[in-house]
Amino acid sequence: MHENEIVADADQVRRLVENQFPQWAGLPVVAQPIGGTDHALFRIGSDLVARMPRIDWATDQADSDSRWLPVLAPHLPLPLGVGEPGEGFPYRWSVVPWLPGDNPADGNFDADAAALDLAEFVLAMGRVDTTGGPVKTGQARGTALAGRDELTRRAIAELGDRVDAPAVTRSWEQSLEADAWTDPPVWLHGDLQAGNLLVHQRRLSAVIDFGGLGLGDPAVELMPAWSMFAGTSRRLLREALGCDDAMWLRGRGWALSTALVGLPYYWDTFPAMIIEGRRKVAAVLADS
Repeated sequence: MHENEIVADADQVRRLVENQFPQWAGLPVVAQPIGGTDHALFRIGSDLVARMPRIDWATDQADSDSRWLPVLAPHLPLPLGVGEPGEGFPYRWSVVPWLPGDNPADGNFDADAAALDLAEFVLAMGRVDTTGGPVKTGQARGTALAGRDELTRRAIAELGDRVDAPAVTRSWEQSLEADAWTDPPVWLHGDLQAGNLLVHQRRLSAVIDFGGLGLGDPAVELMPAWSMFAGTSRRLLREALGCDDAMWLRGRGWALSTALVGLPYYWDTFPAMIIEGRRKVAAVLADS
């Protein structure tokens, strides 16, 4: 999926656990299907999972989780340990609780209830004290959309006729014209997509993978409005978050930009990401 990608194997993870976390030595280690872009997951026994970075840009996530998740809320799935490189694996890694549930998919969750639950999570994040927190910079999710303009237009050009270039360009420019966020930055998850959410018994049960954590514009947390919700559930999300038109447009711009940038990168390597990205683009255009 990536150049210079490194994927651990179960035996390697078992040795790392035995050497660095002897309290879990002897537990079975089983590789899980890879459903994300940054980490490979290995279940340890019945209650734990090791998150092993696959690419260098994900290597700071273990330390970020260890430092900041305890600040955010005692109810979040906190890392139980941070492992060091070893056994031929070059990155720091983490052990976290295994949580029951599945990623949201058509038919397995109550969309209206999930919209309200997700809004509650976003609002709770926004109320946490930001003192000392890492402020988003550059093109990171939660910065000003203008910083993504060149990247987004380059993706549109690279996609060619695989998208409706005039339509996505018009929508993107509408979002660029929206008033910028001028309030102090707030805590953001930064990557609220179906792959980072769990549902259990048709209700949203957990938000996972805080690799995009930081302080910035909360409009980026609106991306699920065009990837998971439609109709009533999309309206409920907007109303619960109290979005004005400018915030809604910026959120739509984030949904569009992330989809467009991901499509050419993963076109030949990650079919599920392509399906999700094209679906998100279609939802944005229908709402533009």
